[in-house]
Amino acid sequence: MQEEIRKILIELGEDPTREGLRRTPQRYEEAMRFLTSGYDLNAEEFINGAIFQQDYDEMVTLRNIDFYSLCEHHLIPFFGKCHVAYLPKGRIIGLSKIARIVEMFSRRIQLQERLTTQIAECLQETVKPLGVAVVVEGFHLCMAMRGVEKQNCWCVTSAMLGAFRNDPKTRNEFMNLMTAGHLS
Repeated sequence: MQEEIRKILIELGEDPTREGLRRTPQRYEEAMRFLTSGYDLNAEEFINGAIFQQDYDEMVTLRNIDFYSLCEHHLIPFFGKCHVAYLPKGRIIGLSKIARIVEMFSRRIQLQERLTTQIAECLQETVKPLGVAVVVEGFHLCMAMRGVEKQNCWCVTSAMLGAFRNDPKTRNEFMNLMTAGHLS
């Protein structure tokens, strides 16, 4: 990869031997491997049995999970917040595992729409709740830095499964929780 980055720098009119760029190919490779480390993760491995029997049937919600990803069209970052909820059916998952699911899928070359669906489907398959809701708010640098150059445009995507898709009251409760102020 490093040799290819050197070639790209030359194609762009740069001198990869100048002081500030000498280690750039190595740093870029390290950055790309980190930014795409989600391919090396497996939900079953990091969940590691952190699913517990619990007689709880009210909504469990995590708001404002930070994520960073790379747009598959331009390999330019997009980032934002992910909000996740599920309705347990006798089983709950450790809260940090939900954030890890978001991390696993966001650390891949992505589309925001796919990211949203992957998070929801993984949680549904893993916990088998009555329903899952995921809303992702993303700021795409490919729209802000190039092309249409719109600096205040956020993309919002959602995936609603089970009760969140079939029951408008459940969906509305989730959406109200997402837009409400902090509870503290």
